[in-house]
Amino acid sequence: MFHLAAGRVGSLAAKRATAALSTSSARMMASHGHGTDDTHPPFHQQQLLVSALDKLRQDDRKRFRQVSTAVDMSKPLYTDSVDVPLPDRPYKEVLTDADKSLKQKEKGPWNQLSKEEKLALYRLKFLKTYPEMRHSTPEWKTVLGVAFFFLGLTGFVVWWQKVYVFPKRPRTFEGDWPEKQLKRMLDMRINPVQGISSKWDYEKGQWK
Repeated sequence: MFHLAAGRVGSLAAKRATAALSTSSARMMASHGHGTDDTHPPFHQQQLLVSALDKLRQDDRKRFRQVSTAVDMSKPLYTDSVDVPLPDRPYKEVLTDADKSLKQKEKGPWNQLSKEEKLALYRLKFLKTYPEMRHSTPEWKTVLGVAFFFLGLTGFVVWWQKVYVFPKRPRTFEGDWPEKQLKRMLDMRINPVQGISSKWDYEKGQWK
């Protein structure tokens, strides 16, 4: 898609640039009153630019023809699928002379066909066998490796931030500070209805 778009944009730009230069050249000729004379360097340079742009446009057309492929989606297509055993069309439609003779031999008794000929007939109709379609690929290793790589990178970033970026924990989180803070909250009777003070028995001095 990118190559196709680039080819179209390049062709369009070349056309517009050629038209602009041709128009400016014609205006310059009309204003100065000369014809096509090589004694005028600006006009000669513009002609060279026009020739270069024409060559660029031709190259873009060639490149566009090379990367573009026409697929008629209205016609039957070949696909290998475990769920669909019979594709819409055979895998190989253009047969060689050897393939045609093998197809003629196919119409006769199959006990006269060798194993290689039967396999060749199968390959004319299908690209892959069922074991080949069910065969697992090592792609999961790549996916797992990439996942572990990003997990390790994330862990390294978290460790780096913890060591060099985040400040140290306040001292109120360490030692006996949390216990003293809890005792002060109970002494101040914080949230006595449904909060933490409601769960403390002040007469017995213990949790309810």
